[in-house]
Amino acid sequence: MHEVAASVRDIRASDWDRLANPPAAPFNPLVSHAFFLALEQSGSATARTGWAPRHVIVKDARGTVTGIAPAFLKSHSQGEYVFDHGWADAFHRAGGRYYPKLQVAVPFSPVPGPRFFAADDATRVTLAKALIEQCKAERASSVHVTFLTEDEWNAVGGGPWLRRNDIQFHWHNEGYASFDDFLKSLSSQKRKNIRKERAAVAEQGITLECVTGKDIREAHWDAFFEFYMDTGARKWGRPYLNRAFFSLIGNTMAEHTLLVMAKRGGRLIAGALNFIGGDALYGRNWGAIEHHPFLHFETCYYQAIDFAISRKLERVEAGAQGDHKLARGYLPQKTYSLHYLAHPGLSRAVAEYLDAERAGVDQEQAALAAHSPFRHEQDF
Repeated sequence: MHEVAASVRDIRASDWDRLANPPAAPFNPLVSHAFFLALEQSGSATARTGWAPRHVIVKDARGTVTGIAPAFLKSHSQGEYVFDHGWADAFHRAGGRYYPKLQVAVPFSPVPGPRFFAADDATRVTLAKALIEQCKAERASSVHVTFLTEDEWNAVGGGPWLRRNDIQFHWHNEGYASFDDFLKSLSSQKRKNIRKERAAVAEQGITLECVTGKDIREAHWDAFFEFYMDTGARKWGRPYLNRAFFSLIGNTMAEHTLLVMAKRGGRLIAGALNFIGGDALYGRNWGAIEHHPFLHFETCYYQAIDFAISRKLERVEAGAQGDHKLARGYLPQKTYSLHYLAHPGLSRAVAEYLDAERAGVDQEQAALAAHSPFRHEQDF
């Protein structure tokens, strides 16, 4: 048997964080109790926004929490970054009801990390079975576990669980001493292009500042929220996060938060929000109220690399999609998701589609890797 929590507040932070961020693993701030609590307390991820918490919990015979799956009962497919709109449309056209569905995810965050919070594979499998039971209890069409780790994907996938892949772009720190040291590893043309882009931003009178910890003020969040709303409204129609969310993470997660703020003529004009993990910097949101050539690349990608080098972090994860990241030193990495579809016919159709899609992702990753910006032997 399993239990379900209709609020993250119903789960002790010590239990959640013990399983989501065990001491032996590098800290991932986006699976922390504080991050989920900020999403819920702010009203960003609640039943009202179509993200009704249904966190699945398993316990041992002594009543100790041994596994948690951060799940939500959803009435739409927004804010997930692993797209199933086509599946929903096809099922509706066939007379089925796709919503509600269960989504195991970090809302609005295409950040890979654990989704079955547990110490061993046996407990992860137990959680997977509990999710299917909860799917049936909710009369939901499906369960989707997005951006889980490859180990979880292998441990749980198979049987009723369909495997899916996609591609993100991550920058890897090869022990660089500085940004210039990183540039030396690139081909000559790519190195020149990045230097030109950074110089162009400076020539427009734009300066950048990295702010973290107690140096982040409410004025920073006011400015960043303006950027986020302006850019989000143009890209998505309705940005997902509200102003309260940013104050909450500023209060509870400041030491794990990095704001890169751009200023021109004494006025803040753009910013990027990142989260600082034990071994990675996670790029999350960006926005601007003035638009200048290469400002996005400088604020989101180059400043992130600079910060990661200074903190000796192993990588920068720059979020979803974006082939343009390849030329700037971000290499293609597979991402992983699992999907359980209760209707046998829909499951068979999606399984055939995913077989072809995974082969296509393999081909795409190989093709992208062949265009790596890093120097080949003949460049030395």
